[in-house]
Amino acid sequence: MAASASASCRSPLVWFFSLAAALFFASWYLLLDSAAAPAVLDARRQDLRSVSPATKCDPDKALLRVYMYDLPLEFHFGLLDWKPGTGDGGGLWPDLLRHGVPEYPGGLNLQHSIEYWLTLDLLASEQGAPTPCNAVRVRDPARADVVFVPFFSSLSVNRHSKVVPPARTSEDHALQRRLIEFLAAQPEWRRSGGRDHVVLAHHPNGMFDARYKLWPCVFVLCDFGRYPHSVANIDKDVIAPYLHMVDNFFNDSAGYNDRPTLLYFQGAIYRKDGGFIRQELYYLLKDEKDVHFSFGSVAGNGIEQSTRGMRASKFCLNIAGDTPSSNRLFDSIVSHCVPIIISDEIELPFEDVLDYSKFCIIVRGADAVKKGFLINLIKGISQEEWTRMWNKLKEVERHFEYQYPSQHDDAVQMIWKTIARKVPSIRLKINRLRRFSRFEANKTNETPARS
Repeated sequence: MAASASASCRSPLVWFFSLAAALFFASWYLLLDSAAAPAVLDARRQDLRSVSPATKCDPDKALLRVYMYDLPLEFHFGLLDWKPGTGDGGGLWPDLLRHGVPEYPGGLNLQHSIEYWLTLDLLASEQGAPTPCNAVRVRDPARADVVFVPFFSSLSVNRHSKVVPPARTSEDHALQRRLIEFLAAQPEWRRSGGRDHVVLAHHPNGMFDARYKLWPCVFVLCDFGRYPHSVANIDKDVIAPYLHMVDNFFNDSAGYNDRPTLLYFQGAIYRKDGGFIRQELYYLLKDEKDVHFSFGSVAGNGIEQSTRGMRASKFCLNIAGDTPSSNRLFDSIVSHCVPIIISDEIELPFEDVLDYSKFCIIVRGADAVKKGFLINLIKGISQEEWTRMWNKLKEVERHFEYQYPSQHDDAVQMIWKTIARKVPSIRLKINRLRRFSRFEANKTNETPARS
């Protein structure tokens, strides 16, 4: 009888937690494909269908000449459920001036959408749509500095990483396999061994299977957290910013005395891998005066809460999570909330030309978890020093902006410029690869010796 009563008491609890879990995962799925996201995109895209074509970019004047593979539709805009109209690039590419820009899915998909913005800019360079013309598409691979692989890998992993029976593998895995087969058959790949190929894998799990076979390429990533050094490293690859999720803080006059919160963090507190430091910092800081340190997510009105919170704060914490980086850093930058970066393994976008110490405070993890260290450090920063960093944030935020059409020195152009700075190293690697090509060719053509 007691056992029966106990079971009957537990049943409602089991039912309740099962329902709560189901609702959580359903809301997370809806968040990935949120219909609210077009508002975020609309602020970043202009409809140019009524604009007269500009003069096409001149490859001879470009900083970077790019040969882009005409990959089948399934690898890029087909993942957006885009279907070509009349005059759309032979059925592969949208005519940006005639038909506009294909829609990109919203929610958390957006933070890793760099493939979309870079591809649009290359198409614009060829079609006469507005662009700064730093990177220009060329049709002759012999004229190109790099070869661009337009696989929307982040969208593929977000949408197609689950195995759908009766299939034995995910569609994302199948696309990666087909991509490798495609590349292996290309003369451009065989000529360089892939060393001049630019592959986009901004999502930490993007190209998860293919990355180990594409290791000679130039990867464009968010960080190196899930890559061995032999596959990805700062010498050959490019770190690109996330697309920020909070709105830009235009006409920001909220200076030091207008921001009552000293230190702000809202996000997941209990993380795995390097993210354990979040939990330690939570217990150190949660009761400090003028510190907001609480759990939060982007679900519901989480983005609006973060927007208000960051704009009302002097400093914003950016702590390592499951990976060394997150879009929180870029949310902080566009909110003009001085970032406090605590992530020992982080790599920062464009650090060869940007001095982050001018607008961020970077703290070693071992120091941050010392009792009183972080609060004393922050309180020791004068209003004058904070104001200098605040003004610098307003100056540099344009470098972290994705938009179409792309503008001078925005995120798209900064990525192209970073790739261009890799070109001499790429050429060196390819030329070294060719040192003994004469003898290898001779071996191929040799007649087998008689026995």
